[in-house]
Order: sequence, then structure tokens, then C-alpha cells
Amino acid sequence: MKTSSEDTADLELLTHGVLEIEGLLVEASNATLRAVIEHDGRTARCVYKPVKGEKPLWDFPTGTLAGREVAAFEVARAFGVPLVPPTILRDGPMGQGACQLWIEEDGEPLVGFVPAAEVPEGWHAVAAARGPDGEAYHLAHSGDPAVAMLAALDVVLNNADRKGAHVLHDGGGGVFGVDHGLSFHTEPKLRTVLWGWAGEPLTPEVTEAVERFTTADPEGFARYLTDEETAATFARAAKLLADGRFPELPADRAALPWPPI
Repeated sequence: MKTSSEDTADLELLTHGVLEIEGLLVEASNATLRAVIEHDGRTARCVYKPVKGEKPLWDFPTGTLAGREVAAFEVARAFGVPLVPPTILRDGPMGQGACQLWIEEDGEPLVGFVPAAEVPEGWHAVAAARGPDGEAYHLAHSGDPAVAMLAALDVVLNNADRKGAHVLHDGGGGVFGVDHGLSFHTEPKLRTVLWGWAGEPLTPEVTEAVERFTTADPEGFARYLTDEETAATFARAAKLLADGRFPELPADRAALPWPPI
């Protein structure tokens, strides 16, 4: 887990560093660029998502996705758990956009399609699938407690697009979620691959983190949201605590993003 001083240093780098674009991440729906960032003798990689590269959506206001990325980081900070890489809103080569520290993946994926008879011990099967020759598979994810914490964060964020590729494992054993632009809607939108704990009691660690959030100063994230979105975020956290359980899959709308991975 990062210390507060490391978190501060990362934010200092993202805020004041000079960006040099390396290239475009072509699989992303909106303009997403990887860049090198340098400041005060330190160099790292980051993801830069300019507002002007956001595609219009019918259900999210145009030009708000970058701010939602930052708000998700601030909510994770209020959880007291490093679940979202340091993220800020700043000017860059293509104008204002979200700038997030790059997470170098290390180790086996935490979400994936696995043969139905070979789901790893401790993993949770979420949905059944078939391979090209009709062989049985499961969409499944790790039972790592940090993944459970990320699943709870998604409930509070109302994350509408938690794909498997958005769950990253770094070299230090940390688990991070990325790509939170489609979050904080006031209507129920939760679409995630992390349904493995559906209906199960919250762990003590998750309960503590969500409680910590409910008493946090909203200034860090509310500036990027409407008053209604901020109120809805606190309401979702309060309901999660009152229920004491992870939510069940919804019956009236899609529960999984597409594609899931």
C-alpha cells in the first residue's frame, strides 16, 4: 500500500510534470493516450484522456467523463484504500483532460474466461459461456479481498463499465481499477464483471471503508459532479451499509458490460 507521502509525490508529478505523448491506446472508446511525464528529476508514464476526445453519449453529459475519472480517484481516497491510480484534471497537449498514473501490470489477470471445470481455487464464477467449439467456460474473477473492495467501490460509484481489462494487478501486489468515466449517474447503471460476491455479507474491511467514506468531506470529488450526483453517491453508500450485503444482479437491465473483458 502506498504511503501518503508517495501519493502526494505522484500527484505533484501529475500536476506539474511535462507531458510527452507516446501514442494512442487504440482499443479505448474515447481518445486515450499514453505519455511520459517528467518533473523535478522524476520520470513516469501516465494516461492522458483529453476532454475534446470524448465521444458524445446519450446518458452522460458531454465533456464530463474526465472529471468523473478524477472524482472516482477522490472517492477511493475517501475509502482509505489505494484502489484507483492517482488522477488529476490538467491541461495537456490536446487541452484539459484527466491525467492518471500508468499502472504496469504484473502477474496473472484477475478476471477472465476459464474452462468451466478449471475455475481456480478461490475464484468466483460470474457467468457461463461457450467457446468456438461449444466447450463450456465461465467468466470468473479472483477472490482477492482487494477485488471485493473494488466491487464495493463500483457500487458506490455506480460504475457502468467495469470490464475485466479495467482490473489491474501491479508488481507490488496492489489491485487497481481504471477507466471510471461512466460513473456517478443518478440512475442505477451498475454494469460490472465483479458480481462474484452478489448477495453475500460485506466483509468487515469493506464495511469500514464505506463507513469511512460516508463521513468524508465531499469537496475532493463533488467539484466534478452535480449536487444530485454527489447526493446519489452518498445515498448508494448508505444503502450498501444498511443492506450489509453486496447487491444482487439486477433483473431489469444488463448486469455485465460489453464486451466483458
